[in-house]
This record gives sequence, structure tokens and C-alpha cells, in this order.
Amino acid sequence: MTYLIRFLLLGLLFVLIARSFWRFIGSLVEGASGRPGSMPGPPARGVAMVRDPECGTFVVPSTALALADRGGAIYFCSERCRDAYRARSAPRAGVSR
Repeated sequence: MTYLIRFLLLGLLFVLIARSFWRFIGSLVEGASGRPGSMPGPPARGVAMVRDPECGTFVVPSTALALADRGGAIYFCSERCRDAYRARSAPRAGVSR
């Protein structure tokens, strides 16, 4: 029984040391890149968000990829979603109703 407890405590200690090490390495890389805080945080309170039509993710218009379509802007979370939307809507663009 004591061996099991010792094993679990050593495993927990290993996980905590590994997480600390990788956070330290991540902060070194972030500091070396010259862009502290490069990961975007949550938007300010009261900022209107729009929904990506391809995957449904809500994005902040000021940081999202935009595509002009039918007189308005459509916002996307990534280039993959924007390209998928273009590919899906391209055949419909030439059809007149």
C-alpha cells in the first residue's frame, strides 16, 4: 500500500515539474519573439461578436478574417474556414435567381 501511495505522489510530482518546465520554456520563447502576450485574451466586455458561417465559432470582427460578400462583410476564424466558404459558395455565385 505504501508503494502505491509513493508511486502516485512521485507521478504527481513529475507532472508538476514537467508543466513548470514547459511553461518556463514557453515564456522564454514568447519573450524571445518580441511579442509579449501574443496570445489574444478574451474580448473586452460589450464587444459585439459575429459568428463564422462555416464552423459556427464566434469571433471579434477587429481580429477576424473578413471577406466582402453581397455588399457586406463576412467574418471567419481562420483561413481554412474562409477558403471552405469560398469553395462552397463559388458554384452559387454564377447562378442568377
